[in-house]
This record gives sequence, structure tokens and C-alpha cells, in this order.
Amino acid sequence: MSCPAMAQLLSNTLYYKRFFPYYAFNVLGGLDNEGKGCVFTYDAVGSYERVGYSAQGSGSTLIMPVLDNQLKSPSPLLLPARDSVTPLSESDAVDLVKDVFASATERDIYTGDKLEIVVINASGIRREFIELRKD
Repeated sequence: MSCPAMAQLLSNTLYYKRFFPYYAFNVLGGLDNEGKGCVFTYDAVGSYERVGYSAQGSGSTLIMPVLDNQLKSPSPLLLPARDSVTPLSESDAVDLVKDVFASATERDIYTGDKLEIVVINASGIRREFIELRKD
């Protein structure tokens, strides 16, 4: 199943269960039919949008402005439309994720104590676990 098809399936599932029990804010990522990365972000009842990057959860209000600044996301109102994300190397992207979660953890009591980063590429799957709080 393609990622855009999975995005529609998740939207339908969330909408069908909008009253109970799937009241969740989701992010779905993968590859589209052209082999390009795609990210879909959802509200609680299944409305979704394809974006360049996303964050959900209690720390998202702290994470998204930093991502916007670092990835130089252009306004969707600009014409002609421009690419939505500044490309990063894998190591730069992982470092950015570590930084934004470390910042969010210091300011949001609901953000967890550990971070799991899963990197999926042509050579396989790699997992990193980072302790965010030590108090």
C-alpha cells in the first residue's frame, strides 16, 4: 500500500471512530509513488494534510517553531509554490530532532523522559535511544 493510500485509510479510520476510542493526533511518514518522502499530519477526527515535517503532542507547540526556523519553511501562500523543506543530511536531521526534543523536555512536563529515533534508509533500520531527563 502506498503512503498516500495509507494516509487516506488512517483518515477514514479516525473519522469512523471520531467519538470513541481513537481520539488521537497522528503523524504518518513514508515514501510516495515517486519515491519522495512524504509526511501527513492529522487532527483528532481524521482531517489530514501533506506537509514537509510535523510534530504532535504536548511538546509540539515548542517544537514546531524551531523546526520552522531551522528548516526555513516557506509560507504556503507564496506564489509560485516552493519546496516545503530545506534538505538535510541524515546526521543533521537526527541532530535537529535531538535538539528540539531536548528543548521541549526542559519546558514541557508532559514530554517524556526518553526519545527513540528510528532511522530507516537503504542500508536498513537503526534505532537510537536518548535519555532526555535525568531528574
